Amino acid sequence: MRAVVQRVRWAEVEVDGRVVGRIEQGALVLLGVHQSDTEADARWLAQKLAHLRFFEDEQGKLNLSVLEVGGAMLVVSNFTLYGDCRKGRRPSFAESAPYERGETLYCQLCDALRTEGVPVHTGVYGASMQVRLQNDGPVTLIVETPCNES
Repeated sequence: MRAVVQRVRWAEVEVDGRVVGRIEQGALVLLGVHQSDTEADARWLAQKLAHLRFFEDEQGKLNLSVLEVGGAMLVVSNFTLYGDCRKGRRPSFAESAPYERGETLYCQLCDALRTEGVPVHTGVYGASMQVRLQNDGPVTLIVETPCNES
């Protein structure tokens, strides 16, 4: 799994002209699911995101997690995060999980974040979405699950 995590003052996602998810302080998480990802990857990433320290403490150090600042996460599916642009001019999405598998793991990640205590709002998996946000910092991180070793 690959997550682009943006610290935000607020973020919202709209589908068909209707806001379906909105948070105040917290993180916008754009989530890509790889074809080889598993439920264990979803749990690992949820734990990592819930406890990742990317909010400032009183000394200005990135030392607090979303849980510690009372924030929330808006998780938006984004299969294009596994777009391979190395060849030609059109990205290949062969590395992205098939729709049903991706949706299942997306939901498992959101459920695992909630289990960690993070308030979670979502977009609509696979829908065309408009995302609006106000960056805070800006602080933007890329977090990936460890490679699956056979």
